[in-house]
Amino acid sequence: MADHSTPNAAGAQTPDLTARQIRRMKRFDNPWRNPKLIWGAGLLLGIVAMGILGRIFWDPDLVFTGSGLTRQPPVGLENLRGQVGTWAHPLGTDGAGRDVLALLIIGAPNSLFVGVLASLIGMSIGIFLGFSAGFIRGRVDDVIRVLSDVMITIPPLLILVVFQAAYGDISLTMMAILIACFVWQSPTRLIRAQVLSMRESGYVQMARLSGASTMHIMFREMMPNLVPYLFGSFIANVTTSIVTAVGLEVLGLGPQRIPTLGRTIYEAINSGALIQNLYWWWGIPTILLALMFIGLLLINLGLDEVSNPRLRKL
Repeated sequence: MADHSTPNAAGAQTPDLTARQIRRMKRFDNPWRNPKLIWGAGLLLGIVAMGILGRIFWDPDLVFTGSGLTRQPPVGLENLRGQVGTWAHPLGTDGAGRDVLALLIIGAPNSLFVGVLASLIGMSIGIFLGFSAGFIRGRVDDVIRVLSDVMITIPPLLILVVFQAAYGDISLTMMAILIACFVWQSPTRLIRAQVLSMRESGYVQMARLSGASTMHIMFREMMPNLVPYLFGSFIANVTTSIVTAVGLEVLGLGPQRIPTLGRTIYEAINSGALIQNLYWWWGIPTILLALMFIGLLLINLGLDEVSNPRLRKL
């Protein structure tokens, strides 16, 4: 049998590594080259690219009512009225004659925008309050902890339904701000727990002895060590925010004149698309939402492996 080992510097025999093993070792050395992270980011970037390039290569004005025949099926398919889909509307039209592809090009980035903005605001609040509660302690900790405990028991969807029903049509930004008011509690509690375990670390004590300010210690010394964890919490908040926004829109609330995936599904259900077998009207936006959530989940799993070396496999 042939010997596939090579001598090392000490003269000992070491087995040759296969190309696959070498690639895995490189991925272990650079945890950010995580397949889950790359695939998840690719899905989300694909949705963003669809929103950007779609406006260039497709007519966004087809999103308006009466842009085409109503209830036209996707290209190559036939509906109950005998209409066959054409390339003029490759994904079909809805009950108002709006192009479904144009609705996705405009609506998908809008839904993602609400989730990202709400998560950014909520995470910013959670980071500040969590670090303050965990590092300063005392009455500051008591007030923040009680406030977050009280807020986390309030059902956000119910409050948002009452608010939006009272104030009617709102913008995407206002919707994101309202959702952000209910997504800061969980990051605050989790960040506080992490900071409590880090505040007695040696590098924190050295920073205190060197005369560094509280803000410097919290956000320049401790925060960089929590970056993968904070990214994971941010992605989880984006998912929660999108689910909340879609839930409101499916109930007929939220922005009334701005296309979103949730609004498209609501109009399909409200117009009887399920009964009339107009599956492309509600099915395609639902699939796109599922891909969005899968991308967020893969990113979250990838960030878990980045922050926890024990989850990585050679």
